[in-house]
Amino acid sequence: MSVLAVDSHCHLDFDGMDEQLPAVLARAEAAGVGLMVSISSRVHRFDRLLRIAEENPSVFCTVGTHPHNAHEEPEVTAAELAELARHPRCVGIGEVGLDYHYDFSPRAAQAEGFRVHIDAAIETGLPLVIHSREAEDDTMAILAAGQGRGSFTPLLHCFTSHRRLADFAVEMGGYVSFSGILTYKTAADLRETAAALPLDRIIVETDSPYLAPVPYRGKSNEPAYLMKTLETLAEVRGLAPAEMARITSDNFFRLFAKVPRPARYAADA
Repeated sequence: MSVLAVDSHCHLDFDGMDEQLPAVLARAEAAGVGLMVSISSRVHRFDRLLRIAEENPSVFCTVGTHPHNAHEEPEVTAAELAELARHPRCVGIGEVGLDYHYDFSPRAAQAEGFRVHIDAAIETGLPLVIHSREAEDDTMAILAAGQGRGSFTPLLHCFTSHRRLADFAVEMGGYVSFSGILTYKTAADLRETAAALPLDRIIVETDSPYLAPVPYRGKSNEPAYLMKTLETLAEVRGLAPAEMARITSDNFFRLFAKVPRPARYAADA
């Protein structure tokens, strides 16, 4: 099949990925994944991430502090995030949010970081990449409060929560991204959500090196494996994989409007 897709969320700067980056990118291209967004988890490592994006035309990046690391970077300001995001290869804010499953960072620090990143998204107009795990009520409360300060577009990455959080984000004008978890036997509820959401509000990701889809589950994930998630999403939507790739790519370029759309991703291709 002829498929050209975008991995909207991966971590190419993580140990184990960056050492084999040329091979990872070559396998992605061979699989039909022509663009990737490598997501920031620590602002103090942004230079390393940005270098990957600068040296590889198929890679863009974001800037932000993961909720696991919120306590490490309490001094990060919205103004600093906005300034770093001015770079042409930086196309989003985050990932940021709340993780009450692991609680690696104090919840107060996570919440404050979330609010700071919302302000940066308002200032820049860039999409806000959100990590939310077992924190639905607080996630919605912070997003709603942020709406009172200005306009921004949320992206719920690696979505695994209840449908009400997805509906809330969509009602805000946001998007929902599905990872390899969609392929797991235990993810029937998630597939129901993926089947029900507006088709123009869903995109795909790997979150590599984590969460490899079936049949690669248990292995280190990489952007080339995105196609398995895409195939499952196409199945639950009753579409051909190539059509699902076109739709999710269209959605990606609408959301990540700062990413120049290559000619081979033309909407009528």
